Amino acid sequence: MSKFDMDDTPIARAAQQAARLQNPNRDKLPKPKKCRKITIANQKGGVGKTTSTVNLAWSLSLLGMKVLVIDLDPQGNASTALNAVHHAGTPSSYEVLLKEMTVDEVMQPNDKNDNIFCVPATIDLAGAEINLVSEVRREYRLSQAISDEWIEEHGFDYIFIDCPPSLGLLTINAMAAVDEVLIPIQCEYYALEGVRQLIDNIAMIRENLNPNLHISGVLLTMYDGRTRLSQNVSDDVRTHFGSVVLDNHIPRNVKVSEAPSYNMTVLQYDGGAPGALAYYDAAKEFAARGDYLPSAETAPIGIAPELHDGGAS
Repeated sequence: MSKFDMDDTPIARAAQQAARLQNPNRDKLPKPKKCRKITIANQKGGVGKTTSTVNLAWSLSLLGMKVLVIDLDPQGNASTALNAVHHAGTPSSYEVLLKEMTVDEVMQPNDKNDNIFCVPATIDLAGAEINLVSEVRREYRLSQAISDEWIEEHGFDYIFIDCPPSLGLLTINAMAAVDEVLIPIQCEYYALEGVRQLIDNIAMIRENLNPNLHISGVLLTMYDGRTRLSQNVSDDVRTHFGSVVLDNHIPRNVKVSEAPSYNMTVLQYDGGAPGALAYYDAAKEFAARGDYLPSAETAPIGIAPELHDGGAS
């Protein structure tokens, strides 16, 4: 077997891919001029929302970015994947929303990665909506906690917020605190089910609570290139959302599903897995292209800068 043939084997390709993650300095990315605050949202469950949150965040941290993940889902799966302590009674996002603690008091560093931090979620968070229902400006509790001044003081480049698959007070807090929404959509039947409602809800929050809120990215997950279904869903999503859809998609990959059970992201669990490289490449693309702002005609859906009148946003 020639050297060329050996380099083209699955094992060799996996080794080359893993080597890329071990040497992320080769993939230099400029830091954003201002911290990008992103909520990962989809009102449909099981689309890879939490998985995308932690793996995009981890990828950007490997690329030298300082990243904060805020877990607003009472299930606490993002906290688990980032190996954050989140048993009942642990200082968490619940205490932040109730103004009982500051983000500084609940934020946990990662013992394997100096560039990533986590505000964990506990089961206590399930009662937050009841506790907040009578509070004034309850929709802005998280926004107040991660003010621009606080972010600048701590030097974060990216903040990702993982929220539950519903439009309750937790999700509204997440969307009131950020500028960008990234929507993961799985390449399965009924993929776009509920997405129109999500867009309408984002538009409503944009109109009434946060005029800066917009969809800056759509990520296709669980893609299987062997099936016509995945290609059809991909085509439908790109027709519906246009240029805001990321070119990179996440393949269906068992390693992605296994990693959380080991309190890891897939990039830690198996850096040579197709899912690991796909998330790494998607994170690079999302960072390199910058924020996709909407036009008056497309709001709240962002578009590529060259599509704006005058050629720039």
